[in-house]
Amino acid sequence: MLCLERSENKTLGIGAIIRKLACFDESKTGLVVGVTDDLTRVFDAVELARAGAEALGGKGGGGQPEFAQAGGPDGAKAETALAAIVDRIGAAQAGEPALSAGSA
Repeated sequence: MLCLERSENKTLGIGAIIRKLACFDESKTGLVVGVTDDLTRVFDAVELARAGAEALGGKGGGGQPEFAQAGGPDGAKAETALAAIVDRIGAAQAGEPALSAGSA
C-alpha cells in the first residue's frame, strides 16, 4: 500500500492547514480531508472529499465539515484526486460559491 500526503498552508486564516491523504493499492484509493475550524465557513471537508472521490471514479463521501473521507475504485488516479481537491480550494479562493454541504 502506498500513501501520499500533502499539506498546504494557503494563508487562508491563522494557522490554516488543509490536509489531504490518499492511500491506495492497485484497485482502491481512500482519501481523508481535514479543514481547520477557522475555515469551515468557507471550505467543507465533505465537499472537498467528494471532489477527490469523483476523480477516483467513486461516488459520495462523508463526514463532518472539518473532517471527511471518500474513496474510489481507481488507485492509479490518486494524484488526480489530490489535484481535484486543490482545484476546488483554488476555486473557492477565487470567489466561486462557498464549498459547503448546505450550499449544494
